[in-house]
Amino acid sequence: MRHLIIYAHPNEKSLNNHLLQTVIENLERGNHEIEIRDLNTIGFNPVFSLEDMQGQMAGKVSDDVKTEQNYISWAEQITFIYPIWWTGMPAIMKGYIDRVFSYGFAYRYDQGIQKGLLKGKKAVIINTHGKSHEEYERMGMDKALTLTSDNGIFLYSGFEIIQHFFFDKADKASPGEVDIWKEQIMNTYSQPVFNL
Repeated sequence: MRHLIIYAHPNEKSLNNHLLQTVIENLERGNHEIEIRDLNTIGFNPVFSLEDMQGQMAGKVSDDVKTEQNYISWAEQITFIYPIWWTGMPAIMKGYIDRVFSYGFAYRYDQGIQKGLLKGKKAVIINTHGKSHEEYERMGMDKALTLTSDNGIFLYSGFEIIQHFFFDKADKASPGEVDIWKEQIMNTYSQPVFNL
């Protein structure tokens, strides 16, 4: 299978990077084709500019956006790995969505009806956050995150979401907890849907 990993964290010693390596190793064991887009390393420009906006309205995108869209078109399955900061995506990941998931590529409207154009692609989302699940539930933030990311971006664009992980209290996680998370990730990628 053709797997694309879209990753956003600036620290190569972070837990997110550790989870990224877990995904890569697991996919390599399955002899999958893998492409990794580390947004910080490639220096992706997250700013959705007036030029971007005007280009999208005219059905055109810049070269850097076209490169990323080509990776998405190539992929059968995509993994997004990023932390939750200020109850949302890091700016570089949000900017990636703003610029790359453009009208006519990720979605369009047919006679006023929205249509996701990335149908047939499967997604796994791996997030870490500092607060506990209980705190997020009390605040309603668990539902808000699902609504804004799963419904508002991934399902809207046509993805089938296989799994969305929210690993909580990540800044205080013990080695044992991290091992459990890694096992959960490995179990997800061993599902038949990832080995067709």
